[in-house]
Amino acid sequence: MNRRKLLSFVGLGALLASTGAAWAAISRSRNPYYQGPASDHFDGLVFSDGRPIGKGLIDVLRWQTGKREREAFPLAYEAPPQDEPPPRFDGVRIVHLGHASFLYQAAGLNLIVDPVYSQRASPFSFIGPRRVNAPGIAFAALPPIDAVLITHNHYDHLDIETLARLNARDRPRMIMPLGNDSIVRARIPDARTEAHDWHERLTLSDQVALTLAPSYHWSARGAFDRRMALWCSYLIEAPGAKIFHVGDTGYHDGSLYERIGREQGPFDLAVLPIGAYEPRWFMSDNHMNPGEAVKVMLALRARQALGHHWGTFQLTDEGVERPPEALKAALAAAGLPEERFRPMRPGLSWSA
Repeated sequence: MNRRKLLSFVGLGALLASTGAAWAAISRSRNPYYQGPASDHFDGLVFSDGRPIGKGLIDVLRWQTGKREREAFPLAYEAPPQDEPPPRFDGVRIVHLGHASFLYQAAGLNLIVDPVYSQRASPFSFIGPRRVNAPGIAFAALPPIDAVLITHNHYDHLDIETLARLNARDRPRMIMPLGNDSIVRARIPDARTEAHDWHERLTLSDQVALTLAPSYHWSARGAFDRRMALWCSYLIEAPGAKIFHVGDTGYHDGSLYERIGREQGPFDLAVLPIGAYEPRWFMSDNHMNPGEAVKVMLALRARQALGHHWGTFQLTDEGVERPPEALKAALAAAGLPEERFRPMRPGLSWSA
């Protein structure tokens, strides 16, 4: 067996091993994370974004063990110098921390989205996707964090170790979609968690508010808890900036983003994933590619977009440089300037 297939089988073993706690919990309760009334996107057991349930474990096995055209990441991928943010910022300033992690400084508040400071996006410290560059802000240089925003429970977005460090240092408010609070409190009992449903609007200060919005995605911490916690995007409102932030999403038919753009747009900024999209037969349900991200930017009626979810952890088969290359080509094909949609790297910032 060659080294690549061996690593694939080891990775699958890690995935199955990580499901032990979830399986034990499910044996006690049908849904280990959330018990609540049924709704148009919760049937009493699992959540749904309105699409049929897509790929499963058999498809994961097919992808991981079949013939693959995988372009390996380098061991290190150089990033810009680390940012040194001010303690507070009166306007709006956003810094990319790497992959899907961002620091938002808005009207004196400090928010951090999907923070991952661990070396691996994995339930284990010794196996799983390893980061190839340092976070865009050193942990010690982070300003005091007022609130953490979690989009969903995948390991590259909900990193318990980082949340524990933030909780010990700052005791921030931790905001997340339904069910994810159970996951956090199981490891951090004193965390100030709160869980909300799609379309709920929260006030963070007299100048900053956010609303949870749907996305085309799913959730799981293991093999037996698929869709048992909710996932979301965030609409962030601050003086001088209305921002739509997506942690992960597929494109589907684009109708969700057409509706959001029509009903809640236009937006000053859309923060959109552009990586982890190959092979398309497997990834298209839940991860859009750069061409689709351009369509989402236009559907949202966003004045500008920032691209993330690439260049730090290799989760899929495309090489480290492919997302920005594909984004550049998609913008050219749409007759749009490159500055309209910037592929972010750790340490880069945007301000309004």
